[in-house]
Amino acid sequence: MFILAFVFLVVAGAVILIVVGLREAHREDPLQRRLEEFVARGDMASLEEIELSQPFTERVFYPLARKFGEIAIRFTPQNALQVTTHRLELAGSPRGIDATMFWASRFIAAIGFGGLMLFLFSFGLESWGWARKLLIVSFFTIFGYYIPELLLTSKIQRRQKEIRKAMPDALDLLTICVEAGLGFDGAMAKVYEKWDNELSRGFGRVLREIQLGKLRREALKDMADRMGIPEMTSFVAAVIQSEQLGVSMAKVLHIQADQMRIKRRQMAEEEAHKAPIKMLIPMAFLIFPSICIVLITPAVLMLLRSALKTLLFGE
Repeated sequence: MFILAFVFLVVAGAVILIVVGLREAHREDPLQRRLEEFVARGDMASLEEIELSQPFTERVFYPLARKFGEIAIRFTPQNALQVTTHRLELAGSPRGIDATMFWASRFIAAIGFGGLMLFLFSFGLESWGWARKLLIVSFFTIFGYYIPELLLTSKIQRRQKEIRKAMPDALDLLTICVEAGLGFDGAMAKVYEKWDNELSRGFGRVLREIQLGKLRREALKDMADRMGIPEMTSFVAAVIQSEQLGVSMAKVLHIQADQMRIKRRQMAEEEAHKAPIKMLIPMAFLIFPSICIVLITPAVLMLLRSALKTLLFGE
């Protein structure tokens, strides 16, 4: 009974982490939203009342997951934490998830999946040996440990793909704004104002950093590091070099926009060339067997009804 209770707690912790720790990032701070609501209504409320007005997950689940992460972080190398922090930046820095929360999610997911298999084995499969059960539990424990990493990798790839897709149009708008007489900062502000995607939000962060006193070239380099794609690194290097050498910014942006559009066309052609190979698996395992069944079944039935049945099976 104690084992079942322990397994239930572990599985519940894993579910809490998946719902809370790995949820899609909210761009709006809930505490800030509550403060704005109280200010708009003109109500005088204490900090305790404002905190109690937050969702239950923000008040309970998040602190618990963070405490567990602080324990897990003691057993994690410092280099791994730095790599995780950089990968979270590549994923767009989801609100509420840092390196501590991420490593907590890995450990809790591993324990949760392993505990779930133990829970299932306690209700059946008595004929299976302990060696087989231990192998399956170990497999699901390792699988659960790597699930957050796989989700993070998928998030990074989606974000980079969205940035690559948006870059040519954004550079066209930057070129038009610069040719119309705006400065480069004003052109970035127009991109941030007109669109709402990962690239425009990156430009918006650059503008905020510049307003806080950071040099433009350093802010642009940091943006390229946060995105982690060669196209953005090349674009930032070209912009910085044009500033240092006094080259026309509009001409540089026009050239960069043409190059980005060529690269986008090349990536689309590459994906099109991969399509036939990707179609082989569903065709081999789904389409071809169905076609064979449809074509061969009538012939087999006709043979079974003919004289060949007597020759093959007798009678």
